[in-house]
Amino acid sequence: RLVESGGGLVQTGGSLKISCTGSGFRFRDYAIGWYRQVPGKQRTLIACIPGFDQTEIYYHASVKGRFITSRDDGENVAFLQMNGLKSEDTAVYSCASTAYTCTAVRASLIIYDGMDARGKGTLVTVSS
Repeated sequence: RLVESGGGLVQTGGSLKISCTGSGFRFRDYAIGWYRQVPGKQRTLIACIPGFDQTEIYYHASVKGRFITSRDDGENVAFLQMNGLKSEDTAVYSCASTAYTCTAVRASLIIYDGMDARGKGTLVTVSS
């Protein structure tokens, strides 16, 4: 099971940190993918952090340099630090876990619906 928290309303240029807490599985062995979805649009993978080999962290071009993902396996939690927020970052953000690699997730070999666990999401609204 995965549960996101920390969403909310923030002004353009501001920062927000959301969390993804896992339970019921060996969190450290799973990659965590971060997705976002605007109503009416396709869900997009924006970041992925592996369960090991932190050099393989992935960021979508739209968030690279602004967002940072990290994890604390001792607490079974992953984080998405979002800086320099823009109005186009407004979306529902969710996390999902997979025993496969971020490379596989990035290549769409593992799609969102095929992830082992998926959170319900948390809404982030960026106001101008």
